[in-house]
Amino acid sequence: MSADTLDRGGHDHADHAHDAHHDEEGHGSRRGYWIGFLLSVVLTAIPFWLVMTMPLAKQATALIIMAFAAVQMVVHMIFFLHMNRRAEGGWSIMALIFTVVIVGIALSGSLWVMYHMNENMMPMQDMASMG
Repeated sequence: MSADTLDRGGHDHADHAHDAHHDEEGHGSRRGYWIGFLLSVVLTAIPFWLVMTMPLAKQATALIIMAFAAVQMVVHMIFFLHMNRRAEGGWSIMALIFTVVIVGIALSGSLWVMYHMNENMMPMQDMASMG
């Protein structure tokens, strides 16, 4: 290490420059924010147009809106939350995967229980004869 790379506090400028470059990788660029913003606008405008004009059946419109919402969540995670395999040593992606699995289990389990609860309910005329 040469004397010209050390400052008065004994810190190495080369290491500091490397750390600053490493920190910038975790943050988005202005171009990345614009891409995310434009994608978000398009992914919002298309479902809005579908609802306002109703060119499709209600069920098809609802499915398309849910698909656009899922894509928009991914866009927000990538362009605004900066989640990728490199961020925080991959732990942010692992946390995301864990969250998606838990939410999937909770939603599918809830739907399964509600469906079977409805199927296994006693008919009203049978309940009246019991009392």
